[in-house]
Amino acid sequence: MPSIIFDDVTFSYPVFDLTGRSVKVSLMKRFGGNRMGGVAYVTALSQVSLEISEGDRVGLIGRNGAGKSTMLRLMAGLLHPTHGKVKIEGRLVPLIAKGLGLHPELSGYENIELPMRLLGAKSTEIHAAKKEIPQWTDLGEFIHLPLRTYSDGMRARLLFAICTAVRGDVLVMDEWLSAGDADFVSKAEQRLRDMVSDAGVVVLSSHSMDLIRSLCNVVVWMEEGRVVLVGDADTVIRAYLIGMQKPPSATAAAA
Repeated sequence: MPSIIFDDVTFSYPVFDLTGRSVKVSLMKRFGGNRMGGVAYVTALSQVSLEISEGDRVGLIGRNGAGKSTMLRLMAGLLHPTHGKVKIEGRLVPLIAKGLGLHPELSGYENIELPMRLLGAKSTEIHAAKKEIPQWTDLGEFIHLPLRTYSDGMRARLLFAICTAVRGDVLVMDEWLSAGDADFVSKAEQRLRDMVSDAGVVVLSSHSMDLIRSLCNVVVWMEEGRVVLVGDADTVIRAYLIGMQKPPSATAAAA
């Protein structure tokens, strides 16, 4: 069964070439880091334990810099814990590196394969996508022109179609994907909601409380790399909005 387990996970990273001792001290105070050999180590995630089971739609909320994106990248295997373990059961599809693998000089059609490979697609899935994406995106003959000739809306449609062409057991998203053109939004929304419905586990980071309420049955509130509260959407969002009126350090200390 698809699942995600964080077991006492900490992630720290070094910051090099900082000018001035005051900057290093400020970083360490803000993120709970330390100094070793003249290098400032920033702790982006600290002692996080969390278990996400099949059927869970989990929303990650928190201020900028709270550790949400770090957690998503650890789930996706793009980062590895400094301490603790991350265990994923099931096929994971990470929708957190938008634009990965696209080349401006290649045609839209030629740009389909590499991003899908990076998302873990099989050859049969790529073959099917090459048939489906040109029609679904309504790009017509533009699908055979270089990506650099595309408008922002056309590029967004192609990217959206590529990202949503791979289905998985575990879906990890950094904000809700956008398809660009206003007249394309409804079609794209339905495709993405179908993808969410098909997945066994979904983790979504967003600043939109309305979106989190509509999609998630579990919400995780993070502050300064720590989990403050886990629970149902209404309870956690209510506590989060109250907590937003306090300084970040005061909220994290109360966790």
